[in-house]
Amino acid sequence: MELTCFRTDKNLSGKVGNKVKFRRMPNQKKTYFNWSTGKDSALALYYLLQDKNYTVDYLLTSVNAHFQRVSMHGLSVDLLQQQFDAIGIPHGTIQLPEQPTNVEYENLMGEKVEQLKAEGFEYSAFGDILLEDLKKYREEQLEPFGIKTVFPLWQKDTLQLMEEFIALGFKTIVVCVNAAVLDSSFAGRIIDKEFLDDLPEGVDPCGENGEFHTFCFDAPYFKNPIAFEIGETVYREYTHGESKNGFWFCDLLPKI
Repeated sequence: MELTCFRTDKNLSGKVGNKVKFRRMPNQKKTYFNWSTGKDSALALYYLLQDKNYTVDYLLTSVNAHFQRVSMHGLSVDLLQQQFDAIGIPHGTIQLPEQPTNVEYENLMGEKVEQLKAEGFEYSAFGDILLEDLKKYREEQLEPFGIKTVFPLWQKDTLQLMEEFIALGFKTIVVCVNAAVLDSSFAGRIIDKEFLDDLPEGVDPCGENGEFHTFCFDAPYFKNPIAFEIGETVYREYTHGESKNGFWFCDLLPKI
């Protein structure tokens, strides 16, 4: 099989300007990547594209069908599509209802995984770093389908990951912050050294505990950066049983 993609040499931080065609070797594992649009996904995909044991042939993203925005990140599907186009890997979405239950989510995900399994996919890749319960959940959900998991960033130091992310030339902006740990001023900020220095004590540099979410608008393997404008920042509150969680969302608008 021949796949067109945009690759970068692992020793370079700059872009490769031309498309690179490469063939899947017989021993490579056919993998789909769970693309969240943020920094962890972007860096995990960077690692995986350079791992000769795997070939990434599909990107999968969960979308809120009612709002046509990426789940949790609140990013418009127009910007998601621009990311897909910049990466150049086949892709698709799971269309979730406005407020899906766990059962609804798992049923819709299961239908998609069955389809991918029938197409020869063996592995599912994620950008998780430290959360054992989330890793276990993913593994348990995929086990009945015979899909194995791969976590390129697993148990790596989160501060070192962010420093590497910046040094490699990735660009990302904060689109959502947990109001319980960060104020609204963090929404809409570009992640750089100053951002890391400003994080309050106890907030993970990668936001691994859900402190913040991001939109990656440039990467070494993007054929072009994503152009956007910063819109308004709004507060939204979500109820889960008796608990309430508030978040600040910075809206990003595709730049025409």
